[in-house]
Amino acid sequence: MSVYRRELASLTAELTDSVQWASKRAAILQQWLELMGGLPERVPVRIDWLSSTSEAAHTRHHIRYDTVHGDQVTAYLLVPHIADGSGAQAPLPAVLALHPTADAGKGDIALASGRDGRKYALELVGRGYVVLAPDSITAGERREAGSGFFHTGAFYTRHPEWSAVGKMLADHLQGLDLLCSLPQVDSERIGAIGHSLGGYNAYFLAGVDARVRAVAVSCGLSTFHGDPEPERWGVRSWFTHLPEVTEALAQERLSFDFHEIAALAAPTPFFCWIAQQDPYMPHWQEIGEAAAELRRLYEFLGCGSRLQAVIGTSGHDFPEPVREWAYNFLDHWLRSST
Repeated sequence: MSVYRRELASLTAELTDSVQWASKRAAILQQWLELMGGLPERVPVRIDWLSSTSEAAHTRHHIRYDTVHGDQVTAYLLVPHIADGSGAQAPLPAVLALHPTADAGKGDIALASGRDGRKYALELVGRGYVVLAPDSITAGERREAGSGFFHTGAFYTRHPEWSAVGKMLADHLQGLDLLCSLPQVDSERIGAIGHSLGGYNAYFLAGVDARVRAVAVSCGLSTFHGDPEPERWGVRSWFTHLPEVTEALAQERLSFDFHEIAALAAPTPFFCWIAQQDPYMPHWQEIGEAAAELRRLYEFLGCGSRLQAVIGTSGHDFPEPVREWAYNFLDHWLRSST
C-alpha cells in the first residue's frame, strides 16, 4: 500500500469556545467507539492474590483480576514500602503501566529481568507510586494455548464484531477500577504510562476515562498521514488492532487520524516522546505535525503547559533521559500535593 497522504485535520479550525470543542470531541469519541466495536459495561472488582514478593523498596504482588466477558487479567501490583507515622500506608499516587510488544508482557516493565529502557513500572514504584502492570491480551501469562504471543486469531473467533483495541481498553478500565479500590491509592492521582503498544494504549485510555490525571507516551503517537505502512492498524496475520481500518483504507474512506484520538485526552496533562529513528513509526515529521495540532488545541483550551511533546534522535526506545523527563512530568501533575 502506498503512503497514506490524507492531510491532518485541524483540531481547532472554526472553534470559537470550549463548548464547540466539547461538541466536536463528542463526535470524535462516538466515531472512535464505533470503530473499536464499543466498550462493554465493566464488572465489579474482584482480585485473586496469587503471591507476594518483598523487594528492597517495594512489595510485588502477583494478581489476577476479573474483566469483561468472563475473562481475567494477570498483573503485577507494585506497592512501595512507604508508611506514615501510624505504620499504615498513606494514600499514594498510582500509575497504570502498560507494556510494549514484548512476549514477557508485564515482566518486561516490572521485573529486574526486563529489558534496558523498558523497566518503567519498576522505576516508578521506586519513586513512590503504586504501580499496576497488567498483561495485555496475547502477552505474558495471557498467551492463548496453541497460539503465538501477540496473535489475536482466537480473540476474533470469540468476538468477531469487536476489536483488540476495544478489548485492551476494557481491560485497562478494569485496571483503573482496581486501583481506585485500593486503600493505598489516592484515586484522584492516577496516571498512565507506556512505550509503543503501551504508549498508544495509555493515551487511548486517557481519552475515554478522566480518572487518568496525567499520561506519558513513548513512541506511541502515530498518524495515518505520511505512514508508509498504514495497514499495520488493520487486519494482519498476527496482532490485529482495528479490523475495520483495512476496508476503510482500501475504500479511501478513513475519516479520522490518531491526533484526533489523542485529542480526546485534552485537557489531561500529556507527555509525548517522538523518535526520529523509529523504524516502526518512521514518519516523524508528520507525527510532529500531529503534536503541533495537539499543542494548538491545548493552548485553545487555555492549558498549553499541560502538553509536552519532545522529538529526539533515538530509535524505537525510551531512553533514560527521556524516561526521567516523563517521570518528572508525572511527578508534577500527580505528586504536587505530597
